[in-house]
Parts: sequence; structure tokens; C-alpha cells
Amino acid sequence: MSRNQDSTGKGKGKTSGRGNANSKIKSYARGNAPFKKKTQSVKQSTNSEEIRLNKYIANSGMCSRREADENIAIGLVTVNGKVINEMGYKVKRTDEVRFDGQRITPEAKVYVLLNKPKGFATTTAEGKGRTVMDLVANATNANIKPIGRLGRNSLGLLLFTNDDNVVQKFTNSKKGVARLFQVELDKNLKFEDLKKIEEGFKVEGKLITVEEISYIQGESKNQVGIKIKNTGNTILRTIFDHFNYDIVKIDCVAIGHLTKKDIPRGHWKHLTEQEVSTLKML
Repeated sequence: MSRNQDSTGKGKGKTSGRGNANSKIKSYARGNAPFKKKTQSVKQSTNSEEIRLNKYIANSGMCSRREADENIAIGLVTVNGKVINEMGYKVKRTDEVRFDGQRITPEAKVYVLLNKPKGFATTTAEGKGRTVMDLVANATNANIKPIGRLGRNSLGLLLFTNDDNVVQKFTNSKKGVARLFQVELDKNLKFEDLKKIEEGFKVEGKLITVEEISYIQGESKNQVGIKIKNTGNTILRTIFDHFNYDIVKIDCVAIGHLTKKDIPRGHWKHLTEQEVSTLKML
């Protein structure tokens, strides 16, 4: 008698809960019962480069995430010129985000001081040969840019940062940050010309002024120190061209309180917290 037959012969062909290997009838025992496939919610693909707006603001150092949400709610935040009130809104790092009108970035603020050598253009554009960006390529992953310009063959200090507030401080036409240059001329600078430069003069109706100008002690009279607040160095050529002098060499030796001490030519350093604090107070 088989296991699937009783003494009366009934049960022949009857399947047990576990089924029979030779049975053509499907077994619905536990583990074999049919089931409905659960509909899986398809998550919206996310861009790894995107970041929540409140986190973006918090990372910029403006305020906490909770405070960022409050400011978003009252319309103080814009993305690419559009006011955003949506909680959880995501932005890309390439978007222009403004907090109460001020552009912000989620990167930590970075300040790099370079002692520029000759032969490097002050530009972030590609296809310009060797640039100052090549010299600071290993300084940080942050999107830093140079403040102001030094000509390809000019030397000296150049400050890089991603801090828009500091950039604005340098480019403010009324305040600015003074930079000290040592300039070598093709001939001795006449004392009367030095005094005219010191007092200010006009070129094509525009007043040209400097903070200070003097001969460099212990050097010949073709070596002068000149302090300006203009962010470029073309103003130096404008000054000396007006008085018929050719510039042989330009070297930026100080930016505000920052000097070239302990920075060999072609090298850079990160500013200390104290140097950054002093820079912001200028």
C-alpha cells in the first residue's frame, strides 16, 4: 500500500500538502503558494551632484539647517534668480544661490597666497598656456580664483579665494585693500615726477592717485615702492607711461598685512586663521 492510499484504496492520486514528485497537479503548500508581486516604488533618479538647499546654505556658514528652512519659507533665498519657498528643494553646485541677496557657496572658505614667478598668466581660462591656476592646482579642491591680476611677466603675491566677501573687499573702488609693489624703471625716477605721482594727476580727464610712493632705501633711484588699491597692475604702466618711463620689473611684495615671508617664488601657502581674520578687518 502506497503512502497516498488508505486501506479502502481511496486517496489514489490525491496530493498532500507537500505534493508528489510524479503529480501533475500543482502543490500550494507553504512555500509554493502563488503570490502577487508587490509593486515596488521606483525612486526618482537623483543626481549625486545635487544637494538640499537648506544643507547648501548651512554648509556655506550662513546659518543652521533649521534657520535655513525658516529663511527659505519667508522668501530670502533665490536660486538662479528665482525665489524658492519649497522645503527639500535640491540645487546643483553650479547653481547661483543667494541668501538675502548675497551669493553663497557650500564650500569651506579657502585662502591661498601664491608667490608668482614670471611666465604665468593670471587667468582661469584654458588655452592660455601656463597660468597661475597650474601653480595652485594641488592647494585645494575648492573653486578658488585669483583676486586681481599680475601680468605674465610680473612677480609677487597673488591671493586666491572662493570667499565673495573678500573679493568684494578688494574690488571696492572706495575702500579696497592696498598692495605694495617694487617697481624697477628703465631710468632714475625724477624727484619732481615722484611728487606729481604722490599728489595725484589726471590722464585723459581721469584722476590717478596712489596710496604711497617712495624710493627704495639703499637702491638706485630707478627702484621705487608704490602702494595702490587697484586690483590690476595696468595702472602702474599708466602711471609711468604718463611720465615717459618704461617698467622693467614689477614685484608685488605685500597685500595688506600679507608678505612673501617664507613663501619661495612659485610656491603657495594657506592663510592662517589670524591672517584671515585680519584680512577681513581691513
